[in-house]
Amino acid sequence: MNPAGEPTRARIPVNFDEGNDLTAIVAQAMTAARTAQARWSRTPLARRLELVRELRRLIAEHAMRLAEASASARRRPALEALTAEVLPLAEACRFLEREAKTILTPRQLGKRGLPLWLAGLRSEIHREPYGVVLVIGPGNYPLLLSGVQMLQALVAGNAVLLKPGVGGTAAARDLCDLIVQAGFDSQLVAVLPESIIAVHTAILARPDKVLFTGSAVTGENILAQLAPHLIPATMELSGCDAVIIRADADLDLAVKALTFGLTLNGGATCMSPKRVLVSAARATELEGRLAQCFGNSRRQEVHPEIRNCQRLLASAATKRLSPLLADALARGAHLIAGEIADDGTVITPLVLGGVTPSSQVLREDFFVPILAIVTVADDHEAILRVNDCPFALAASVFSRDESAARSLASRIRAGVVTINDLILPAADARTPFGGRGR
Repeated sequence: MNPAGEPTRARIPVNFDEGNDLTAIVAQAMTAARTAQARWSRTPLARRLELVRELRRLIAEHAMRLAEASASARRRPALEALTAEVLPLAEACRFLEREAKTILTPRQLGKRGLPLWLAGLRSEIHREPYGVVLVIGPGNYPLLLSGVQMLQALVAGNAVLLKPGVGGTAAARDLCDLIVQAGFDSQLVAVLPESIIAVHTAILARPDKVLFTGSAVTGENILAQLAPHLIPATMELSGCDAVIIRADADLDLAVKALTFGLTLNGGATCMSPKRVLVSAARATELEGRLAQCFGNSRRQEVHPEIRNCQRLLASAATKRLSPLLADALARGAHLIAGEIADDGTVITPLVLGGVTPSSQVLREDFFVPILAIVTVADDHEAILRVNDCPFALAASVFSRDESAARSLASRIRAGVVTINDLILPAADARTPFGGRGR
């Protein structure tokens, strides 16, 4: 029986194979989801949260299985996936258990502030589900990013169709297995094929809302498909994140953070640092420390975390990246770490020093571990350089003066700004997350 007391089908999530007719696949998933969602929307919130609590228990019980499913596709350490995805996902469950009632419970508006000509009027605000939500997930964090969106949609009374990113099917299916084991109706969640055509087909099936995490270019294409149908969407798109290092910064901390940001998940993190705006007084020292930290990719004494992150970029990536690197070098930049071969082959992590503000590499969204260091004269110039980029996802400020850092943060055009840290604070389920610009 499902939570509403009605019979359900076999308790396994709906999964599909690429070989079947895609239109029929999506139509079947959409029909099942709409039927299940109609029942689910009538399920009391308290009951939904009981299932979330059970899901959190299952996530803890099967933590390593989930971590390995996520890590295997990207060839990353399972322990990293455990800390970067599984634990934050469990915490996202806890957040919903604690806060969903306050967020979703109907709210009555009192008499205070009521216009005189509306005397006697009583108003209530109700949060209602959209219906069927299409989640188009990323390949870099297939468990956490898609999982949080799925959970929030389910708790709000929706059904979910999930199109995993490249390599994300195993993690998606394992999570959906646990969702069904926790007691959710098996028809509430469906894992679609990873193919791009699956997105087009799912949009033609008219979901009620779309959530997408990925590049700005892909976001444009999806929005163009949604516009004729007036389907609302929430999108978290590209990053080219900046780090300001003031003259009074703790360079030990800053270098440690930059190293973490460049190596986490093999550099495939939307909030990883791409641009460093460093005070002229500390630029030489910073470059020296980064050179010492990253070394040359062929030296055996490189730290294991950095060696594990090293990789030869595929030709598709270098085709777009090579002109940007050539432009930066032609304008006076120099190589601090990584390698650029004569044939254009790039070995990352790659760190460029002495990058001029006019270099195009500072205004592009490339999803590889490359760091460009720009020297600035003062805080004012740092802010100008940070905001001179169309991608305004996240930024960081490193300074021993918290008051000055907060003042800088208030002038940065970005969705989230951290002080003396980067990336990790965004795993706090209490904070909203999203970017500005592209």
